[in-house]
Amino acid sequence: MRSLMKRPDFCLYHTQTRFSLCAMGRRKSKRKPPPKKKMTGDLESQFTCPFCNHEKSCDVKMERSRNTGIISCTVCLEEFQTPITYLSEPVDVYSDWIDACEAANQ
Repeated sequence: MRSLMKRPDFCLYHTQTRFSLCAMGRRKSKRKPPPKKKMTGDLESQFTCPFCNHEKSCDVKMERSRNTGIISCTVCLEEFQTPITYLSEPVDVYSDWIDACEAANQ
């Protein structure tokens, strides 16, 4: 028993009323931080028109069966249509419209 106590690989510890021989203890594992909360707010579906500058005058219609997104202004009756995927949101249609307007101005 004495020879085992000199070896650093083993230790003697007291469990209730008996002694046990054990290997060196494991290092404590570090806990991972809790996952970040996802954004719960809804995205907007009404936007500012780039032609007449009226706020919340552009409505987006997502026609998933035809894979098209249509955005139209209720004030100046301007309209834009773009292809969409199953992941597309109304804000994607609006950003495509803004990009098309900027490309036309160049």
